Amino acid sequence: MSTPANLLQVESSDHFKELLSKDLARVSLLNFWAPWAEPCKQMNKVVTELARKYPDLLSLQIEAETHSEISESFDIESVPSFIVLRGHTLLERIVGADARALADAIAKYVGPQTGTGTATAPLSQTDRLPVPAAKKAETPEELNQRLRAIMNQSRVVLFMKGSPEVPRCGFSRKISGLLHEKKIEFSYFDILTDDSVRQGLKKLNDWPTFPQLIVKANLLGD
Repeated sequence: MSTPANLLQVESSDHFKELLSKDLARVSLLNFWAPWAEPCKQMNKVVTELARKYPDLLSLQIEAETHSEISESFDIESVPSFIVLRGHTLLERIVGADARALADAIAKYVGPQTGTGTATAPLSQTDRLPVPAAKKAETPEELNQRLRAIMNQSRVVLFMKGSPEVPRCGFSRKISGLLHEKKIEFSYFDILTDDSVRQGLKKLNDWPTFPQLIVKANLLGD
Protein backbone atom coordinates (compact mmCIF):
# COMPACT_ATOMS: atom_id res chain seq x y z
CA MET A 1 0.00 0.00 0.00
CA SER A 2 1.36 3.42 -0.95
CA THR A 3 2.40 6.04 1.59
CA PRO A 4 -0.34 8.62 2.28
CA ALA A 5 0.30 11.99 0.63
CA ASN A 6 -0.07 13.75 3.98
CA LEU A 7 2.69 11.67 5.64
CA LEU A 8 6.03 13.36 5.06
CA GLN A 9 9.62 12.82 6.16
CA VAL A 10 11.23 15.98 7.53
CA GLU A 11 14.57 16.56 5.82
CA SER A 12 15.84 19.66 7.62
CA SER A 13 14.83 22.44 10.00
CA ASP A 14 14.02 24.70 7.07
CA HIS A 15 11.93 21.96 5.47
CA PHE A 16 10.07 21.52 8.76
CA LYS A 17 9.31 25.23 9.06
CA GLU A 18 8.15 25.36 5.46
CA LEU A 19 5.76 22.43 5.89
CA LEU A 20 4.35 23.73 9.16
CA SER A 21 3.79 27.26 7.85
CA LYS A 22 1.84 26.34 4.73
CA ASP A 23 -1.48 26.19 6.58
CA LEU A 24 -1.58 27.52 10.14
CA ALA A 25 -5.17 26.33 10.60
CA ARG A 26 -4.22 22.71 9.91
CA VAL A 27 -3.67 20.14 12.65
CA SER A 28 -0.21 18.57 12.51
CA LEU A 29 1.16 15.43 14.13
CA LEU A 30 4.90 15.42 14.80
CA ASN A 31 6.32 11.94 15.28
CA PHE A 32 9.76 12.00 16.91
CA TRP A 33 11.36 8.58 16.42
CA ALA A 34 14.68 6.74 16.18
CA PRO A 35 15.53 3.74 13.96
CA TRP A 36 17.10 1.78 16.85
CA ALA A 37 14.06 2.07 19.17
CA GLU A 38 11.79 -0.95 18.80
CA PRO A 39 8.63 0.83 20.08
CA CYS A 40 9.08 3.43 17.33
CA LYS A 41 8.70 0.78 14.62
CA GLN A 42 5.21 -0.12 15.80
CA MET A 43 4.20 3.49 16.41
CA ASN A 44 5.38 4.48 12.92
CA LYS A 45 2.78 2.04 11.60
CA VAL A 46 0.16 3.65 13.85
CA VAL A 47 1.09 7.11 12.52
CA THR A 48 0.84 5.85 8.94
CA GLU A 49 -2.64 4.49 9.60
CA LEU A 50 -3.72 7.75 11.24
CA ALA A 51 -2.46 9.71 8.24
CA ARG A 52 -4.42 7.40 5.97
CA LYS A 53 -7.56 7.69 8.12
CA TYR A 54 -7.39 11.50 8.44
CA PRO A 55 -6.35 12.99 5.08
CA ASP A 56 -6.56 16.56 6.44
CA LEU A 57 -3.99 15.75 9.12
CA LEU A 58 -0.40 16.76 8.35
CA SER A 59 1.80 13.94 9.69
CA LEU A 60 5.51 14.67 9.93
CA GLN A 61 8.11 11.99 10.62
CA ILE A 62 11.10 13.50 12.44
CA GLU A 63 14.16 11.38 13.22
CA ALA A 64 14.92 12.79 16.67
CA GLU A 65 18.70 12.47 16.75
CA THR A 66 19.28 13.48 13.14
CA HIS A 67 17.19 16.62 13.62
CA SER A 68 18.27 17.45 17.15
CA GLU A 69 17.55 21.16 16.69
CA ILE A 70 13.87 20.42 16.10
CA SER A 71 13.80 17.89 18.95
CA GLU A 72 15.31 20.38 21.37
CA SER A 73 12.85 23.09 20.35
CA PHE A 74 10.02 20.79 21.48
CA ASP A 75 11.87 19.51 24.58
CA ILE A 76 11.94 15.94 23.25
CA GLU A 77 13.84 13.80 25.73
CA SER A 78 12.86 10.29 24.68
CA VAL A 79 11.41 8.38 21.76
CA PRO A 80 8.81 7.80 20.64
CA SER A 81 7.28 11.17 21.43
CA PHE A 82 4.42 12.93 19.69
CA ILE A 83 3.38 16.56 19.43
CA VAL A 84 -0.02 17.64 18.12
CA LEU A 85 -0.21 21.22 16.86
CA ARG A 86 -2.66 23.53 15.17
CA GLY A 87 -0.43 25.92 13.33
CA HIS A 88 2.13 26.80 16.00
CA THR A 89 -0.22 26.15 18.93
CA LEU A 90 0.46 23.12 21.11
CA LEU A 91 -2.62 20.94 21.49
CA GLU A 92 -1.25 17.72 22.95
CA ARG A 93 2.00 16.02 23.96
CA ILE A 94 2.19 12.24 24.19
CA VAL A 95 5.32 10.48 25.42
CA GLY A 96 5.83 6.78 24.82
CA ALA A 97 4.28 4.08 22.67
CA ASP A 98 0.67 4.75 23.66
CA ALA A 99 -1.28 4.05 20.46
CA ARG A 100 -4.67 4.55 22.12
CA ALA A 101 -3.78 7.96 23.55
CA LEU A 102 -2.39 9.07 20.20
CA ALA A 103 -5.44 7.89 18.27
CA ASP A 104 -7.78 9.56 20.79
CA ALA A 105 -5.87 12.85 20.54
CA ILE A 106 -6.04 12.92 16.75
CA ALA A 107 -9.75 12.04 16.80
CA LYS A 108 -10.30 14.82 19.34
CA TYR A 109 -8.56 17.58 17.41
CA VAL A 110 -9.10 16.57 13.78
CA GLY A 111 -12.64 15.37 14.31
CA PRO A 112 -14.43 13.15 11.76
CA GLN A 113 -12.39 11.28 9.16
CA THR A 114 -13.05 14.04 6.66
CA GLY A 115 -10.93 16.27 8.89
CA THR A 116 -13.66 18.92 9.18
CA GLY A 117 -14.54 18.42 12.85
CA THR A 118 -15.14 21.18 15.33
CA ALA A 119 -11.97 22.77 16.62
CA THR A 120 -11.00 21.91 20.16
CA ALA A 121 -9.26 24.31 22.52
CA PRO A 122 -5.54 23.78 23.19
CA LEU A 123 -4.24 22.40 26.47
CA SER A 124 -3.79 25.87 27.86
CA GLN A 125 -7.60 25.90 28.11
CA THR A 126 -8.05 22.21 28.89
CA ASP A 127 -11.39 20.68 29.78
CA ARG A 128 -9.82 17.55 31.20
CA LEU A 129 -11.21 16.07 34.39
CA PRO A 130 -9.49 17.16 37.62
CA VAL A 131 -6.51 15.09 38.57
CA PRO A 132 -6.95 13.15 41.85
CA ALA A 133 -5.17 14.66 44.81
CA ALA A 134 -1.52 13.68 44.87
CA LYS A 135 -0.09 11.77 47.76
CA LYS A 136 1.98 13.67 50.29
CA ALA A 137 5.22 14.90 48.75
CA GLU A 138 8.55 13.68 50.08
CA THR A 139 10.65 16.09 52.06
CA PRO A 140 14.06 16.87 50.54
CA GLU A 141 15.66 14.73 53.24
CA GLU A 142 13.39 11.76 52.47
CA LEU A 143 14.06 12.10 48.74
CA ASN A 144 17.83 12.22 49.22
CA GLN A 145 17.63 9.17 51.44
CA ARG A 146 15.70 7.31 48.73
CA LEU A 147 18.14 8.45 46.04
CA ARG A 148 21.14 7.23 48.03
CA ALA A 149 19.40 3.90 48.63
CA ILE A 150 18.96 3.45 44.87
CA MET A 151 22.55 4.52 44.21
CA ASN A 152 23.74 1.90 46.70
CA GLN A 153 21.61 -0.98 45.43
CA SER A 154 24.54 -2.37 43.44
CA ARG A 155 28.15 -1.55 42.63
CA VAL A 156 27.16 -0.01 39.29
CA VAL A 157 23.81 1.74 38.80
CA LEU A 158 22.70 3.36 35.57
CA PHE A 159 20.05 6.08 35.78
CA MET A 160 18.74 6.09 32.23
CA LYS A 161 15.75 6.83 30.02
CA GLY A 162 13.94 3.56 29.46
CA SER A 163 15.53 0.18 30.09
CA PRO A 164 18.55 -1.63 28.62
CA GLU A 165 16.11 -3.74 26.57
CA VAL A 166 14.00 -0.77 25.47
CA PRO A 167 16.12 2.42 25.74
CA ARG A 168 14.32 5.72 25.19
CA CYS A 169 17.27 7.90 24.14
CA GLY A 170 20.44 7.35 22.15
CA PHE A 171 22.86 8.09 24.98
CA SER A 172 21.11 5.63 27.31
CA ARG A 173 21.26 3.03 24.56
CA LYS A 174 24.99 3.58 24.02
CA ILE A 175 26.00 3.42 27.68
CA SER A 176 23.90 0.35 28.53
CA GLY A 177 25.21 -1.32 25.37
CA LEU A 178 28.80 -0.55 26.36
CA LEU A 179 28.27 -1.99 29.85
CA HIS A 180 26.86 -5.19 28.33
CA GLU A 181 29.71 -5.33 25.84
CA LYS A 182 32.29 -5.05 28.64
CA LYS A 183 30.32 -7.65 30.66
CA ILE A 184 29.90 -5.24 33.56
CA GLU A 185 27.04 -6.18 35.87
CA PHE A 186 24.78 -3.26 36.68
CA SER A 187 21.30 -2.35 37.84
CA TYR A 188 19.31 0.48 36.32
CA PHE A 189 16.57 2.97 37.13
CA ASP A 190 14.26 4.45 34.50
CA ILE A 191 14.12 8.14 35.39
CA LEU A 192 11.13 8.66 33.09
CA THR A 193 9.00 6.73 35.61
CA ASP A 194 9.70 9.02 38.58
CA ASP A 195 10.16 12.76 38.13
CA SER A 196 11.12 13.22 41.79
CA VAL A 197 14.12 10.93 41.28
CA ARG A 198 14.90 12.64 38.00
CA GLN A 199 14.94 16.16 39.41
CA GLY A 200 16.43 15.17 42.76
CA LEU A 201 19.37 13.37 41.19
CA LYS A 202 20.25 16.45 39.15
CA LYS A 203 20.65 18.40 42.39
CA LEU A 204 22.27 15.64 44.42
CA ASN A 205 24.96 14.92 41.82
CA ASP A 206 25.14 18.48 40.51
CA TRP A 207 24.74 17.21 36.95
CA PRO A 208 21.82 18.33 34.74
CA THR A 209 21.52 15.55 32.18
CA PHE A 210 20.94 11.81 31.84
CA PRO A 211 22.03 9.08 31.69
CA GLN A 212 24.06 9.14 34.91
CA LEU A 213 26.37 6.26 35.69
CA ILE A 214 26.93 5.62 39.40
CA VAL A 215 29.88 3.52 40.57
CA LYS A 216 30.21 2.71 44.28
CA ALA A 217 27.50 5.30 45.07
CA ASN A 218 29.32 8.10 43.24
CA LEU A 219 28.70 9.71 39.88
CA LEU A 220 31.33 8.52 37.42
CA GLY A 221 33.51 11.43 36.43
CA ASP A 222 32.55 13.49 39.46
